[in-house]
Amino acid sequence: MNCKEISQQEIRQILFSHKDVQLIDVREIEEYREGHIEGSKLIPLSILSEQVDQLDRNRPVVLICRSGNRSSQACEILTTRGFQASSLRGGLSAWTTA
Repeated sequence: MNCKEISQQEIRQILFSHKDVQLIDVREIEEYREGHIEGSKLIPLSILSEQVDQLDRNRPVVLICRSGNRSSQACEILTTRGFQASSLRGGLSAWTTA
């Protein structure tokens, strides 16, 4: 299954326009503490399946990690469970260099 990807420009536009989206950072807590997108919520990929009930199925989800690999895995997990999910292309690394 291929997960929808969203670019840094698209996520910045979503944040700027205050659209109702859930930003979920799937990195580990130490990585999150080093830096994250303001307004994102930490749910590490390792426990995402157990924490799905924390998410609103009626709101889009954008998943974030360091490079895009874990967020793509998380996106597939959520998509198979009926969420409208996408992965931040290039992850936080691309976000910080953009």
